[in-house]
Amino acid sequence: MDRLEAMSLLLDTLDAGSFSAAARRRGIPVATVTRKIGQLEEQLGTVLLIRSTRRLALTDAGQRYVAGARQVLSQIDEIERDAAGEFVEPTGRLVVSAPRMFGRCHVLPLIGDFLRQHEGITVDLQLTDSNVDLAAGAADLALRIGVLPDSGLIATQLGTMRLLIVASPALLERYPEPTDPRGLAELPEVMVDILPPGVASRLHAATTDRSTRHVRLSVSGAEAAVDAAEAGIGFARLLHYQVVDSLRAGRLRVLLEAHEGEAFPVHFIHAPVAQLPLKTRRFLDHATDRLRASLRVIAATVS
Repeated sequence: MDRLEAMSLLLDTLDAGSFSAAARRRGIPVATVTRKIGQLEEQLGTVLLIRSTRRLALTDAGQRYVAGARQVLSQIDEIERDAAGEFVEPTGRLVVSAPRMFGRCHVLPLIGDFLRQHEGITVDLQLTDSNVDLAAGAADLALRIGVLPDSGLIATQLGTMRLLIVASPALLERYPEPTDPRGLAELPEVMVDILPPGVASRLHAATTDRSTRHVRLSVSGAEAAVDAAEAGIGFARLLHYQVVDSLRAGRLRVLLEAHEGEAFPVHFIHAPVAQLPLKTRRFLDHATDRLRASLRVIAATVS
């Protein structure tokens, strides 16, 4: 039995949530996954996983083993990257995750210059409003907007981002402009179904009572919500960068600015490693000051 392979399969199974999901990730039969993990348990002489039809859970021994296994595999990964020259010369594939609209507008424009400066690096820019699992190696670096959970990840703060309530001048001609948050119940609303998790949790806590909201349209993307708000369908709650052009052009106005909550932090985050690959360090150095400048420009735009 290849112990490292079995160790890796165990971690994949836990991260994926089931034997079948881990098998799909690997492109191997489910029976192979269960057999190899079973062989690992036999060799160790202890049960690592409690199997049930609904979920997988670790035994106490399993928790200790998994914590150590993650360290071992991370160290092996670093050794292999070091041997390949990744810590000496910036080379290889760099996976960067960012929210869809922010990534397209503010991260993508930085990548061209970066690639011209580093011929040995290729960048995979993953634009998604969901959080990728950095601990499982889904990305080298992620940009997150919102409060970070206590995850042990390494964070570099870039700035802050306001969550705004915006409406078009046309909507405010049809309805009186509210003077406090309760007045929003009198206005039709455009609701964004998908927000960054670090933003959605606070927004949902502040707007739990759907009965007092007059939602006329729900959309799954910020771009569509901006278009709908500009068209006067309703007011919308959107992040500042998503509406900055609309505010500058006068197509939207900020409502209830005095009642805004605290701005959300914006970070680059990466998994804790003993030595950061040079490709990741170079991109952080390239992007951090530029994104901080972009966020300052956005923050200076109000209407």
